[in-house]
Amino acid sequence: MASPAAPSAFGRLGFWRGGALLTPELAAAVERLGYGTIWIGGSPAADLALAEQLLGATEHVRIATGIVNIWQSPAAEVAASFHRLERTHPGRFTLGVGIGHREALGDRYQRPYSALVSYLDTLDAEGVPAGRRVISALGPRTLALSAERAAGTHPYMTTPAHTRFAREALGPGPLVAPEQRLVPTTDAAAAHESARGFLSTYLSLANYRRTLESHGFTAAELDDGATDAAVDALAPHGTPAVLAAAVRGHLEAGADHVCVQLLPAREDPLPALAALAGELDLR
Repeated sequence: MASPAAPSAFGRLGFWRGGALLTPELAAAVERLGYGTIWIGGSPAADLALAEQLLGATEHVRIATGIVNIWQSPAAEVAASFHRLERTHPGRFTLGVGIGHREALGDRYQRPYSALVSYLDTLDAEGVPAGRRVISALGPRTLALSAERAAGTHPYMTTPAHTRFAREALGPGPLVAPEQRLVPTTDAAAAHESARGFLSTYLSLANYRRTLESHGFTAAELDDGATDAAVDALAPHGTPAVLAAAVRGHLEAGADHVCVQLLPAREDPLPALAALAGELDLR
């Protein structure tokens, strides 16, 4: 078994994309641009088949899940898949796990913290090292768990204010790797339309709303599609320099690694990724 992944192993910048839109060819192109980690968004299946394809198409970039949903992918099956990937691509895969959303799971969503602890217990028993997994954590309890039983945390739908909170909660050492949405256009109207279409689902989910309202937003700013200022804070748009500044905001707040998600999701991400890589001197 390869050694645990240090925060530096992820690189400063990663790429987050829904699994249905990730291809081996795209992964290889992102690797050539200098990105350190590719995050498979959504809820990857327990077989981790897409991760295996992306690892096979690349040479050194890290592949991570953002995130495997503990209610949908049994821990023992995920552990078996982890070991399969480790045999063929040692040290290059990181398992991101999380508890998902009550709104999507209904009555199945019972005692989520206890369920997450039980899931980690099974991963332990099946030999998945704590240093090779991260937890999608927002609140104090799961952030503490990320430091105690994982390499760190991969928060989603947050801002630098939460990144600062996460770093303070975890202390120095554990990985803090937030996702950041970016809209690569200087057309404010088009950017707001795209961002609002994306954000509408997430702003209706209780855990994200609670987190955002705890870290700088009011309910009024997030209701009814959100104000333009809130949209710009959650999904910045503009030139590559402006987008790079949004990434630096997380790094300056204590992040080790920032994974960017480009909107609209179905557009070719490579031109914007190349421009951002240039602004951040990835190569």
